[in-house]
Amino acid sequence: MSGRIPRDFIDDLLVRVDIVDLIDSHTPLKKTGTNHVACCPFHTEKTPSFSVNRNKQFFHCFGCGVSGNAISFLMMLNNLDFVEAVEDLAAFAGVEVPREANSQQAIEKKDDLNNLYLLMDQAADFYVQQLRNSDEGKKAVEYLKARSINGDCANEFLLGYAPNEWKALANSFDHNALIKAGLLVNKDDGQVYDRFRNRIIFPIRDKRGRIIGFGGRVLDDSLPKYLNSPETPLFHKGNEVYGLYELLKKNSKPAQILIVEGYMDVISLSQFGINYAVAALGTATSLAHLNLLFRFSTEIVLCFDGDKAGRNAAWKAMEAVFLSLKDNRSCRIMMLPQNHDPDSLIREEGLSSFTLRVKTAQALSDYFFEQISENLNLSEMEGRAQLVGKAKPYIEKLPEGIFREMMLDRLKAISGIPTLNTPNKTTKPNNLYIEKKTTKISNHSAPAKSASTATALLLQNPRLIHNINQKEFNWDELDIRGIDLFKNLQQVILNKNAINTAVLIEHYRNTADEKSVKTLATLDLYVSENNIDTIFADALNSLLKQGKYATIAKLETKAQNQGLDIQEQQLLIKLLTDK
Repeated sequence: MSGRIPRDFIDDLLVRVDIVDLIDSHTPLKKTGTNHVACCPFHTEKTPSFSVNRNKQFFHCFGCGVSGNAISFLMMLNNLDFVEAVEDLAAFAGVEVPREANSQQAIEKKDDLNNLYLLMDQAADFYVQQLRNSDEGKKAVEYLKARSINGDCANEFLLGYAPNEWKALANSFDHNALIKAGLLVNKDDGQVYDRFRNRIIFPIRDKRGRIIGFGGRVLDDSLPKYLNSPETPLFHKGNEVYGLYELLKKNSKPAQILIVEGYMDVISLSQFGINYAVAALGTATSLAHLNLLFRFSTEIVLCFDGDKAGRNAAWKAMEAVFLSLKDNRSCRIMMLPQNHDPDSLIREEGLSSFTLRVKTAQALSDYFFEQISENLNLSEMEGRAQLVGKAKPYIEKLPEGIFREMMLDRLKAISGIPTLNTPNKTTKPNNLYIEKKTTKISNHSAPAKSASTATALLLQNPRLIHNINQKEFNWDELDIRGIDLFKNLQQVILNKNAINTAVLIEHYRNTADEKSVKTLATLDLYVSENNIDTIFADALNSLLKQGKYATIAKLETKAQNQGLDIQEQQLLIKLLTDK
């Protein structure tokens, strides 16, 4: 990228853009009271449950639970990462995105990347023209026809042909740029030659449709059968999958995504109507691949050939899968019959049978315990002990949640050991006490309720910062669940130049407090606009009183044990006599 985006710019952008205008340009909104509503763009529903609040600059769906600010909306709607969403939001506002320090170097780097993207487009067009118009390309066309790939599908995936020449590209484009793009190989003696020769060419596009690399397949039995672009400033094989852009064009929120092994599998499946397949570019399925795909679907189906290599690849993927799973994500394993790949199987069985295989693919939990129990005698104590030793390290990789607990329970049942435990992956932060099944503030304790109320009101109405009077009050003496977030929120508001709820939400993105902050931002306290200041004052007074009692208790204990100095004595007398 071309330098970090200044935090102040992001804050100002969130103040400048009206979230109602932004969302209404994508999903028409209807005003209802103080909010604007619509059917949620992120799940199917008949009755509107998607609400946008102009005062808070925040959206929330009461149906599927998604929420956030303008940046979050663009990230979810258009499958963008954070930087891309900021850039799109800036374009909506009609402003340029600035970059931090070393601006000249940043500009040069951005220009260099843009030039590489342009070169990739030109190279792809060169390969396409070679396929369509050259005499040599005819044999590539015949190969594709033999694989039953039609012209429409070839056009959709921008299929091309690399001539059987050493310098076809080298004679047409700048050598240094081609080397940087991975299209030209530089020999030790200074000579160069085209990386791709006499191959069907598969352009690899990122989720925004930009060509970032190429794959090439030979037309005969030569080795290597497939060749990919090397690592470049644009292309990182472990982070990208083939066919994602084409998939998202047809369905931005697929019910499931099928991961297969090869380019031809993706193209052939697409031609048969399976428009939700991608390929992992000839490398093992990685955690980065899975996290990328889980942004667009809650279920991933891993498809492997039924031979020994396929079975080994399936098990090798388990570690990445276990690290990626959360309670709202699921994974299935689809093992193909012997001597079949997805391309050959769908041609033999047809669409309906292949689709049924996808839908009935084995659940990850069943596959895992079936494989890990293989060749173990579970009727013996030794076999069950081996099972625990093999399975427990995998289960410990799972993120904390219901699925992890259920996998552990199943291991207990199979092994007959009811006392198995796994270590907690993280210690939960001292956040607000918020019940998971209701939007009501918990009555865990009166002080905690005051802290929750005060934090929610301050988050939703940052102007209340001016109502807080901290004179002669020591927040450090206050030990209440949730008070740390309340104190931190005060400091954030005081440090910000431009502020609203959307800016605060953004500040806590990817922090331990993000979930609590988003929950409090959507919390309905059933307080009218006229009573906000009064309720906030009551909550604050309750906290101040609690802090006063805590300070008195601490001073009295010190007085009994070691005595107080003059200042402490005066403070204790003042606190005891103040009403």
